[in-house]
Amino acid sequence: MNENHEKLRDLFNRIPRRHTPDNVKEIYSIVDAYEDVLKELEADERYGAEVNPLFDTLDPIRATIKKSNDNKASKKVKDTLFDEASGALKDSIEAAMQL
Repeated sequence: MNENHEKLRDLFNRIPRRHTPDNVKEIYSIVDAYEDVLKELEADERYGAEVNPLFDTLDPIRATIKKSNDNKASKKVKDTLFDEASGALKDSIEAAMQL
């Protein structure tokens, strides 16, 4: 778990705070990497059942990120949605680190 814990901590520290096109790409890559770590944890019989609910957080996070990148949305709406997605991702990663 130490290796996975380090991966989770690194991902957590990489989560961007502000909405920019580059940060949208970055947060998508973080979500994908986080999903890979969750799959590793799920394969470990000690954490399998506890990890499953964390997978449920990924699709809503991705959907919120996608909404934050809508060209029709105002800058304020984009910032708010991006903050919501990054906060949800942080919460999910913190929950994974508690396992």
